[in-house]
Amino acid sequence: MKSPKVHIDVSKELFLRNPDSSELGKRIITGSIDLINELGFELFTFKKLGERIGSPESSIYRYFENKNGLLIYLVAWYWSWVDYKLAFAITNITAPKEKLKRAIDVLVQPVLVDYSILHVNETMLSEIIIKESVKAYHTKEVDDQNKKGCFSQYKYVVKRVSDIILEVNPTFEYPHMLVSTIIEGAHQQRYFADHLPALTNVKQNHDAIGDFYTEMIFKVLA
Repeated sequence: MKSPKVHIDVSKELFLRNPDSSELGKRIITGSIDLINELGFELFTFKKLGERIGSPESSIYRYFENKNGLLIYLVAWYWSWVDYKLAFAITNITAPKEKLKRAIDVLVQPVLVDYSILHVNETMLSEIIIKESVKAYHTKEVDDQNKKGCFSQYKYVVKRVSDIILEVNPTFEYPHMLVSTIIEGAHQQRYFADHLPALTNVKQNHDAIGDFYTEMIFKVLA
């Protein structure tokens, strides 16, 4: 049975032309995910992307002002998709602790491809988030970009899970800090597991990272 089609909304501030509006735009997104994973963000260029997708470099500039803008779009798309997954995971769940457990699973478990969105490989995109997303906001322009709402999708995910934390423990003072620490920490541990495994306690065929952060958050809230 085919998965239902899903549309992920991203702020209009993040593109010159919506890449979802054309086949070329979708090829730009597919190709950029492939190429950034292959080369890394530093070596990624619109010229190389144009060669990969068989389109002039100038055509890409009709969608994005520069490659940093494209990276911000990919990061925003990812967090908008995560928010969709979160909403689906906690639908009809009323017990706060069970709701929180499901939310943590969405945030820290390895990402699988969502076949309802054919032009985005979410597994590969999650690798970009882990390795490259910090480059989207560790820039001199971050404050201006933040005012434009470039990072609103990520902040909304943090707020959604923070609200669940306050359902579990209404007196907890640091819900946003806890959620952002879990997200960034889990990403770092996934990177360590692949490249610097001595810095983790990951075991083969066992998702120690998911277990660790689930145990940690409930102990902090106890």
